[in-house]
Amino acid sequence: MKTAYFDCFSGISGDMVLGALVDVGVPIDAIQQAVDSLGLPDCRLEAREVRKNGFRATQVVVHTPREHHHRHLHHIVEMIRRSSLCESAKEQSIKVFTRLGEAEARVHGVPLEKVHFHEVGAADSIVDIVGSVFGLNYLGVEAVYASPIPAGGGTVRIAHGEVSVPAPATAELLRGVPLLPCDVQMEMTTPTGAAFITTFAQEFGPLPAMEIQKIGYGAGSRDIPHRPNVLRLFIGEIARPRETSASVLRDRIWVVQTNYDDLSAEVLGYTLERLWELGVLDLFTTPIHMKKNRPGVQLTVLCNEELVPAVESLLFRETTTLGVRFWPVDRHVLPRQVASVKTRWGEIRGKLRVLPDGAQEFSPEFEACREIARGHQIPLREVYEAAEEAFRQHGVWKKESEHPSPSS
Repeated sequence: MKTAYFDCFSGISGDMVLGALVDVGVPIDAIQQAVDSLGLPDCRLEAREVRKNGFRATQVVVHTPREHHHRHLHHIVEMIRRSSLCESAKEQSIKVFTRLGEAEARVHGVPLEKVHFHEVGAADSIVDIVGSVFGLNYLGVEAVYASPIPAGGGTVRIAHGEVSVPAPATAELLRGVPLLPCDVQMEMTTPTGAAFITTFAQEFGPLPAMEIQKIGYGAGSRDIPHRPNVLRLFIGEIARPRETSASVLRDRIWVVQTNYDDLSAEVLGYTLERLWELGVLDLFTTPIHMKKNRPGVQLTVLCNEELVPAVESLLFRETTTLGVRFWPVDRHVLPRQVASVKTRWGEIRGKLRVLPDGAQEFSPEFEACREIARGHQIPLREVYEAAEEAFRQHGVWKKESEHPSPSS
């Protein structure tokens, strides 16, 4: 799966994105043709190689006449609709501008259709966004990831006066995005950059496991002391998840993990009980060998994303851990449901699972088998064998739930 990762260590702006895309091989002439189809008068793109604190990068400069009017969203949408862009690039470009408009509408307390696009409605900003969307489509990018974003500091002058960084619209766009601390007193991330990356990036974090094919550097217009003002772009391949049977369920869960070498068995046992009460999908411990030749234990919890904060809070509160690791994982789950078989001792509950080829298997529930074994004073193994034989001979006696929640 063709993947783009934007390393925003010096922030992100529309011209930096455009420069990085040109640097990895998107022809500037192809972008120029796409821009020409927008109907913007006398708009010319120029790509030049520059140095930023010793690093080579591509800077794209948009030459356009000074404009004295502002555009509304519908003006820009009409412009994009009439262009020669492919349908996916049109829809993606409109999505970026709509996201920008919604942020401006929240900031100014006006309906979306009343929003005036000031700086971001200027020809150069339109070119930056549409050209960048065109570039992703040209490269065939299917997935976009990004690093945490530095907003910058100080103040910036916008159409409504001088405001602190991040500018109000940029701050709205960066809701829910992890930000990097930054002591640079300038605007590191612009509204166009924020709108672009928050529209496309599906996750913000470290570089994903990918086969890197190309690396590009897009230059910002300003120079920053002690920091190269560039946006680094990785283009590569992430292995596409293997195809599964239509009967196999696919979802994403989270792994939460930590290590201990100083936690008592009693506290660990209590912690496991509390974790089950939270509703985690599964948990287990693994003996490990830690520093200073200390034996330890690794605790691993599997849960849905919404439970991660609660699991982390419980581990910090109840145990001696100083740090918790967590990451998302994809999983494939066989459909299953609660069912029962009928034996000479009565009903035995268990799980009925459906294999990819349609075959069914029944697993007796331990608690149900133990209850019968104790009540009739017979070996537990004999009860298991009887339940499995009952399923082979007669199938399940009854099903209690058609759509149970899969665990691990």
